[in-house]
Amino acid sequence: MGGEKLPILTARELLSILKQLGFEKSRQRGSHLTLKRPTDGRRVTVPVHAGHTLKKGLLTGILKDIGLTIDDLNRLR
Repeated sequence: MGGEKLPILTARELLSILKQLGFEKSRQRGSHLTLKRPTDGRRVTVPVHAGHTLKKGLLTGILKDIGLTIDDLNRLR
């Protein structure tokens, strides 16, 4: 990863980006929202806690799960 910097995002901001990528709400259990992309069946779970930002390791893991680079994420913001 070159000069890309991981942005600080809230769950709401990440959900907006995931919806742009075709993910749809699949289910929710408590504060954890699971989204699924119908085109390829990928699933991702995002913890939604109002007023909190996602930690760096969690955001990195989510990006890896959906096959998105930091550069791609920054362009979608």
